[in-house]
Amino acid sequence: MPPPPVTSRSLPSYAVSSVAGQGNRAQVVGLSIAGSDPSGGAGIQADLKTFAALGAYGTTVVTALTAQSTTGVTGVHPVPAQFVREQLETLLDDVPVDAVKVGMLGSAEVVDVVASVLGEHPALVAVVDGAGVQVPIVLDPVMVSTSGSRLLEPEAEDALRRLLRIADVVTPNLPEAAVLLGAESARDLAEMRAQAAALHDLGARRVLLKGGHLDGPESVDVWSDAESGEVVELTSRRVRTANTHGTGCTLSSAIAALRPRHDEWLPAVRAAKDYLTGALEHADDLTIGAGPGPVNHAWLID
Repeated sequence: MPPPPVTSRSLPSYAVSSVAGQGNRAQVVGLSIAGSDPSGGAGIQADLKTFAALGAYGTTVVTALTAQSTTGVTGVHPVPAQFVREQLETLLDDVPVDAVKVGMLGSAEVVDVVASVLGEHPALVAVVDGAGVQVPIVLDPVMVSTSGSRLLEPEAEDALRRLLRIADVVTPNLPEAAVLLGAESARDLAEMRAQAAALHDLGARRVLLKGGHLDGPESVDVWSDAESGEVVELTSRRVRTANTHGTGCTLSSAIAALRPRHDEWLPAVRAAKDYLTGALEHADDLTIGAGPGPVNHAWLID
């Protein structure tokens, strides 16, 4: 399959790293706010690989250290909330970013700090034609690892719901959407569409509800945009592989990396899904660890 269109279009005029005096209009700078995965398949490591594969320069703010491999998570060491704030403010005071991906946050205190900085820092607003335009923010509501280890304190769930109102796009899988809504996981497309609408009621502007947990030869996600009223089913072939570690991190960071190269959200989401499908199709080319291995972030590289 051809690679997603990551260089074929000029940057929209709101790209901060272009309009804030950086002098490089071909440049896209992405920021990942997430936890660290020593095995390299998820978290900030996956985000940096995805940014690089899709032509974006990656920056990071680390929210937690994990002791993790392909077989599971044995420990989580949260970064103090005040130091997360210091990382964010120090970075943003110097480096303009074009898009933000938010992943594992771990605690309510860290969620609140991230929400505060993302909602108030002037570097995240570009002034275009005299008007302020918010840098796009993609939220992957990480709560539980693929192996079943909890990555978000239960008391942080309410704080995460508040963060929905700041993000431009939220990308939950079915269990994550169920936790956010206090409901059972969706069992079919009709319930997925209803839960996407319910997430809008919580304040989410746009939802990509991922249907990979359902059965069938195809994987169907629901894209729902509250601002345009658009609801679209995005279908991709289901890739039969056990090596799916980091799929959620990879998809959300791909959307963030690609959004500044597209004039609308949906084309960026489609291109990100194409990239993830390729990464899954080439996952078995890697032999990493004894458990479910990572997707192949470098599949586009000859």
